[in-house]
Amino acid sequence: MTVPGFRTYWAAATIGAFGSSVTVIAIQVLVVSVLDASATEVGLIRAVQLLPYLLLGLVVGALVDRMRRKPVLVWSNVLLAATLLVIPALWALDRLSLWAVAVVLFLFGTLNVIEFAALQSFLPRLVPRSELLAANARLDQSETVAQTTGPVVGGGLVSLLGAPWAVLVDAVSYLVSAVLIARVPIDEPPPRPTTTRLRQEIIEGVRWIYLHKTLAPLAWSTHVWFLGNSMAATVLVPFALRSLGLSPLTYGIALALAGVGGLLGALLATRLGHSYGAGRIVLLGRLLTMAAWAVVALAPAASAGVTLSSSFFAIAAGQLTLGLGMGVENANEMGYWQANTPDEVQGRVNATRRSANRTIAVAGAVVGGLLADLVGFRPTLWLAVAVFAVASAILALSPFRSARH
Repeated sequence: MTVPGFRTYWAAATIGAFGSSVTVIAIQVLVVSVLDASATEVGLIRAVQLLPYLLLGLVVGALVDRMRRKPVLVWSNVLLAATLLVIPALWALDRLSLWAVAVVLFLFGTLNVIEFAALQSFLPRLVPRSELLAANARLDQSETVAQTTGPVVGGGLVSLLGAPWAVLVDAVSYLVSAVLIARVPIDEPPPRPTTTRLRQEIIEGVRWIYLHKTLAPLAWSTHVWFLGNSMAATVLVPFALRSLGLSPLTYGIALALAGVGGLLGALLATRLGHSYGAGRIVLLGRLLTMAAWAVVALAPAASAGVTLSSSFFAIAAGQLTLGLGMGVENANEMGYWQANTPDEVQGRVNATRRSANRTIAVAGAVVGGLLADLVGFRPTLWLAVAVFAVASAILALSPFRSARH
């Protein structure tokens, strides 16, 4: 891709994704092992990170649409770095506590809402709409690599430096991203004058999503997908480690195959999307996700006289298929959203979708946990498979199935 500035933008996004994947491990270890949080406290910390999406997502989207997006991106990255620096600073002063971490993560989540709304809305201004599929595929490829290798590096850094200091890696990555984005050459239009109220602009963004001929079914299908995926992902850890008897090492290896599948899918996404259309490829991704979790639900139990390797290969095959499905569909889904959304509502559309998806994911995690306790791991996984079937049916029975880039 020869679009001026895209390589710099791509580098910034890749560095940010790598830093964030390191921080995921560092924060988990910090909360559980260093600060000795209980299971309830771990759940509350997770909820605090997602709370800004519920409280501020719609408002942030409308505000981003009123501004130039490049400055918003630069300063949100700088502030994200500054927020993360609070954790090692408090640790050095012996003032770090769960309450302090919760406050930092709430601020971090708020800035993440702003950064994401600007990030997804900036790309259509930088890249011609005909190139959005290829651009999103490139971003997916590097993000998949970062998500696969980042936790490994993060674990090593936590072991070497300690969890509070490992967070510094992500802080530095945000600063580097800010510098790179500041160097992206782009002539953005001036902030649009507005006489409408913020509430009216929020409603306009919601209407654009849920009254659109093809975007509405895509949005509803994605919401249902997040419900099913959150249910299944919540059950996967205890199912694999307790019911199937996988060791943490073999479980980690199985999970890593999702990254391999995701990279393969991202490499194929552009060609498949142009050949068969966005609608068919996103639907294919949904069906692969359903198949992946069905394979996991069918994994033989070690206690049933089946060798442990059979359990491992079932989980591994499911994760590989899951990654492949997400890899082929994500770039096609994002490219279609960006190409078919007017520039003046990009911020609202992106923030609204992400807020809704994150809210539903929280609900899915709660539902998945409760169902697992009530009916067991396998029945809950099959219920998640049924949810994925509904997500697929929404697309298959809608005009989106014929959508093309």
